Amino acid sequence: MIASIEVFDTLKYSVEHLFDNEINSLLVEKFETSPNARGLEIYLRHCAVSDEVEHLSRTYLIKDRVTEELAGYFSLRTGLITRPVSGSSFDSVPAIELSNFAMDCNYKARHTGEMQHLGAYVFKYFVVPTVKAVAELIGVNSLYIYALPSGRLMEHYEKMGFLRLPPDEEMFVHNHVKPKYDNGCVFMYQVLSLKNRCYS
Repeated sequence: MIASIEVFDTLKYSVEHLFDNEINSLLVEKFETSPNARGLEIYLRHCAVSDEVEHLSRTYLIKDRVTEELAGYFSLRTGLITRPVSGSSFDSVPAIELSNFAMDCNYKARHTGEMQHLGAYVFKYFVVPTVKAVAELIGVNSLYIYALPSGRLMEHYEKMGFLRLPPDEEMFVHNHVKPKYDNGCVFMYQVLSLKNRCYS
């Protein structure tokens, strides 16, 4: 038997797929990000559904279990990391891209003091368990993100375990696999810590 994927809700928040509940479309329409992250707001409102239909990405909503408000969302898709070998040759590392990751700014404003580091919380209890569950079924070595080039934001991702490559390797990744829509963003990654499996 192949194991199924299980990612559990916490006492405060639940996670569900974009299409799991009819009310989600209404919640998505009200979702707002901070001004410097409008692209993530636009994606959820106007692009997430088509990416789902075309099997390009999977989007998950984080909801407050008490108020049923939409607190944030994240999108995942398969990808790879290219590493230079020699000359123009390269090797690839199987990975998962955290292609979209945002919290609702109005939700955070309404609940100031209740959850100081909502993004880090969602990452720890929902993003990472989902990625690790997938990694039990397919070969996945790393998780990566293209971060907005904000010093404060990148420091935040570093606290969550993301790293930058050396400048030459970072440029190599940007030239080979960086999507056009992530132009100006910075590649960051982390190697997954997974259980070793072997025959008993």
